[in-house]
Order: sequence, then C-alpha cells, then structure tokens
Amino acid sequence: MLHKHWLLCPVCQSKTRIMIRPDTVMINFPLFCPKCKREMLIHVKQLNISIVQEADTEMQSR
Repeated sequence: MLHKHWLLCPVCQSKTRIMIRPDTVMINFPLFCPKCKREMLIHVKQLNISIVQEADTEMQSR
C-alpha cells in the first residue's frame, strides 16, 4: 500500500489541498496555495517538488 502525502507549498511550506503518492508525476501543474495566495507552476517526481514559474499576476478581487 502506498502512503499519501500532502503537497506542501514550496514558498511558505503550508499544506495545500492536493495529496500525492510516491509514484505521482506532475509536469507544469498549476499549484495554488490557500495560505500565501500564490499560484505557481511546479514539477513533481518521486515526491521532489521544483518550481517552474511563479505567476506574474495577482488574484483579481471583485
């Protein structure tokens, strides 16, 4: 049985709403952190996270 892990924000190290397993592979995944309110593109392979690009724009409020 494979264990699940919470995907942590690479900026503030808080939990996001995504769970991953050790065999999970993500390429150009748009990750949003609810705590620091940042969005970034990440790669995930074998539980290693690398930031590809941080979003240039802020969230729009109405």
